[in-house]
Amino acid sequence: MEIEFKFEVDDFTRLPDWTTVPGVVEVGDAEVRDLDAQYLDTDDWTLAHAGYALRRRTGGPDAGWHLKGPREGHGRSEEQWPLTDGMEIPPAVRARIDEITDGELKPLARIRNTRTAYALRTATGELLAEFADDHVTTRDERLGTERSWREWEVELGPGTPTGPRDLQTFAAIVAGIQAAVRTVGGKPSTANSKLARALGF
Repeated sequence: MEIEFKFEVDDFTRLPDWTTVPGVVEVGDAEVRDLDAQYLDTDDWTLAHAGYALRRRTGGPDAGWHLKGPREGHGRSEEQWPLTDGMEIPPAVRARIDEITDGELKPLARIRNTRTAYALRTATGELLAEFADDHVTTRDERLGTERSWREWEVELGPGTPTGPRDLQTFAAIVAGIQAAVRTVGGKPSTANSKLARALGF
């Protein structure tokens, strides 16, 4: 289950002080990743209408085929398969997609992202969250429309307690993340995902 928060910033927004977030005592070194993702769907957007997004992404520690599922509470599920050569959908991925649609999948959008990632760690070294400073360039493959922007993502890690007994701690961490971003002029994103923004939604 992936729990992340997205924020809109401009090219000149300075990075927040993440040590103001409850539990964060260390901000890791910057790690630059060049990500390139191709998204696919049917002509009538069957996957999107069902709340799914299928992509093949290169670059970064989780390169491969990814299927993001419908939103559930604070997050959404993500299934992953190994990266393969070319855009031919691997049998294991196709078998999973067939549970949703047997329609022909075609290129929907390409999203290229120069990401600078920082690990936000607790006093015991656990990953509380990962902060990503993203510079994004996209192309709507059906209309040929190109867009670019900068945004931030904060994805919670295993160091953030999310159980039913941890609601107060979880809420304090989320509030701290939002406050740190707000202090430097960022604001919550109005788009549900990079894909939605790439397609003009």
